Amino acid sequence: MNLKNLEEKLHKEIPLTKFMQLNIDSIKDNTLITKIPLAPNINDKGTGFAGSLSTLVTISAWSACYLQIKALGYEKSMIAIIKSDTSYRTPITKDMVCKTLMPTLEQIEILKRKLQEKNSASITITSQIIENEKVCVEFKGIYVIKI
Repeated sequence: MNLKNLEEKLHKEIPLTKFMQLNIDSIKDNTLITKIPLAPNINDKGTGFAGSLSTLVTISAWSACYLQIKALGYEKSMIAIIKSDTSYRTPITKDMVCKTLMPTLEQIEILKRKLQEKNSASITITSQIIENEKVCVEFKGIYVIKI
């Protein structure tokens, strides 16, 4: 699946992502880059709305998990977040750029083994929203996958 197809899937199946104008930008250096503009995601203080920030990091991490599961050949799978921790370190004043680490080779091997043995597994994915090379939002989510 290419990134444009993933973006279209999100916009269709999770309408909030379309209203937020979520863009699946690229994968560079094992990092998924997603973006949303400030204007539709602004709060009363003129900074990034915490709900939009939370949605961006959560959906971005879900997307990294989804891409990996598809790459493993599991077309019919269920992926859901079961636990997360988000830290809002500093206000966002510009369009938002989220960097999500793709699973490591070790994580992929463990995931693959558990899916083959138990038809389910979990994986931890991290995301950060960066502005001016500074981490503004930090996220860690645990996603469960069932095939």
